[in-house]
Amino acid sequence: MGRFLVVIIVLAAVLGGAGMYYLQVYGYYDPVTLAGEVETPGTTRIRLTTIVGDTPETIPVKQFEGIDAYSSPLRFRACFTTGQSLAMLTETYVSYEQPVPLIGPKWFDCYDAETIGADLESGVAFAFLSEFNIVYGFDRVIAIYDDGRAFVWHQINRCGTEVFDGKPAPTGCPPPPERSNLDG
Repeated sequence: MGRFLVVIIVLAAVLGGAGMYYLQVYGYYDPVTLAGEVETPGTTRIRLTTIVGDTPETIPVKQFEGIDAYSSPLRFRACFTTGQSLAMLTETYVSYEQPVPLIGPKWFDCYDAETIGADLESGVAFAFLSEFNIVYGFDRVIAIYDDGRAFVWHQINRCGTEVFDGKPAPTGCPPPPERSNLDG
């Protein structure tokens, strides 16, 4: 009887571990597509924030691949190409200070955070602010290469860092949403 119980416990632990692994790596992700006239769930627009006016505007995008998960705003990743030159982009749009590409799931082949991060540090790629507070406390950041390749992720901003630590919103940050909205 004791061996039978050990086998049941080990089997339950293996199945539970496999289930948790699947849910973390695959389960919550959904594909994201470019929005048409209206943004709907599962769609997005790729925008960059302008230097003049400080407003996000849609940029031309080709070959878009994206993923997101409702479980966390940090799970958004996308890859695309744009025909706009890096010189024009740097003169028109807001750069992003201290970009830190977040690791994505290995199965999302087009996105490699380590390579993107190294290329940002070496100056091969340039980071732009797509949208400030795309979700409260998180910015959408885009790294663009001279050949038009681009990679997108969400990164916690200073507003989110303070508010999610239970502190008041810093100067220049919008007021946080109601607490129940921050909890999910």
